[in-house]
Amino acid sequence: VEQGKIDLDADVNRYLDFQIPPYEGKPVTMRQIMTHTAGFEEQVKNLIEPEGGETPTYDVLLKRWVPNRIFAPGTTPAYSNYATSLAGYIVERVSGEKFFDYIDRHILAPLDMRNSTFRQPLPAKMKPFMATGYQRASGEPMKFEIVGPAPAGSLSSTGADMGKFMIAHLNQGEYQGQRILKPETAQLMHESALTIIPPLDRMRLGFFETNINGEEVIAHLGDTGAFHSSLHLFLDRDTGLYLSLSSGGKNGASNGVRIGLFEQFADRYFPKPQREVLGVSKEDAKKHAEMMAGNWMASRRAESTFLNITQLLGQLTLSTGKDGELVTPEGFGLTGHPPKWVEVAPFVWHDLNSHQRLAAVVENGEVKRVSLSIMSAFTVFDRPGAFKNAAVILPLVQLALVILLLTAILWPVRWLVRRHHKAPFHLTGRELLGYRLSRWSALLIILVLAGWATVISLLFADLANLAGAFDPAVILLQILTFLVFFGGLAAFVWYLVQVWRGRRSWWAKAWSVALVFAGVMMIWVGLAFHLISLGRNY
Repeated sequence: VEQGKIDLDADVNRYLDFQIPPYEGKPVTMRQIMTHTAGFEEQVKNLIEPEGGETPTYDVLLKRWVPNRIFAPGTTPAYSNYATSLAGYIVERVSGEKFFDYIDRHILAPLDMRNSTFRQPLPAKMKPFMATGYQRASGEPMKFEIVGPAPAGSLSSTGADMGKFMIAHLNQGEYQGQRILKPETAQLMHESALTIIPPLDRMRLGFFETNINGEEVIAHLGDTGAFHSSLHLFLDRDTGLYLSLSSGGKNGASNGVRIGLFEQFADRYFPKPQREVLGVSKEDAKKHAEMMAGNWMASRRAESTFLNITQLLGQLTLSTGKDGELVTPEGFGLTGHPPKWVEVAPFVWHDLNSHQRLAAVVENGEVKRVSLSIMSAFTVFDRPGAFKNAAVILPLVQLALVILLLTAILWPVRWLVRRHHKAPFHLTGRELLGYRLSRWSALLIILVLAGWATVISLLFADLANLAGAFDPAVILLQILTFLVFFGGLAAFVWYLVQVWRGRRSWWAKAWSVALVFAGVMMIWVGLAFHLISLGRNY
């Protein structure tokens, strides 16, 4: 940008040798990439793999699958490793140098960061100094992690080298006489902010705000399977704070450590004498909390792939307490402490157990969007559509599952009971065939859903599983889902016709209707959340 080779507001296709499709005619710009508002859905395939695997190079991954753009550009923060990787590729394209060579020459060498590299795997001279990482400290050590969408997340560095990097930014691009940015360029990077939910922290160019105690702070956090880091720059205090943890800890405890250290550091060295106080009446606070209640869907999500099913189970639920206060899930604050929210201004809440704030965008008397200060720069929450709202859909899905489970379980139970009592079975011909097909269909649907639950759980149990090892299982499940779900509904409908034409009990007739309902719900879930699809990209 400083050299005039990249226009922050130009269509990035100008710099690429492949195309990023427009969204409703609007292109992606580098400014949107740097503020995570390009609108891409989440992409996780080949995210991380242990050294020794066959992860494709990042430019190959970029061209293999361009994630769908699900938001209008510039409107919705949704953190994207794909977009950041794309920015690295653009640097390579416009500079004429490989990204890793460019960084070595123009950033790492001038800053004397001799123990830092974006290269994967590590150069031989650095391998003896690499820390050992763990998913949990009590677990087995992990191999060096190869990040697929490099250069996003692929920097290996030391605390001392990161200190030099922080000094350069705090000194407007200069470290010990070596300059990586002109002062005005560093200022552009540090000060260009995108306001989405005004009271909360915003994304700047590459950095995001973590303002605290009236201090202007820009930051970035990073995570692999083993390592979890955070960097904060107190711009007006010539102070930087950097932390790297070599384990995620139990139940993601590293988040509480990172945030707790930052907040206590700020309170210790840059305290603010007076905290925010209640700014709305008790009646208004209760009314506003009630307006916030319900389910919310994160902007950072898979939308067009089978992983969209996680949005059915992972929506944020806000509610009100016994005194009308706003209640969020216990771990939502990411601080390790149960949040206790107090409304300090209209639709702005402060957590009494931390420095976190929560706020909402209200339009025409309706809450449209919410977020939390620690994530507001790169993730916001919107109301899900009625047909994807877990508060509506999930109870119906659970009812359908109960119907299918009872149908599958009671089938052999009834057979055993009849056999024990030597009771005759009165169904014959088509009625018998319809009965058996409906029971087999219920069992097969349950087995397919269990298969999806197993595969998705295994994918995220170890990030190395995202490298494609489960692709055959995914394709098989996609084919089976189509065949079993639609075949099952057909069997349920045929069974219903046979039951209602025959002289069956009202209980049998009611259950045949219940089975058709269950079949319809399964197809709805399969279509709405893309279990019924075909493809290995996710």
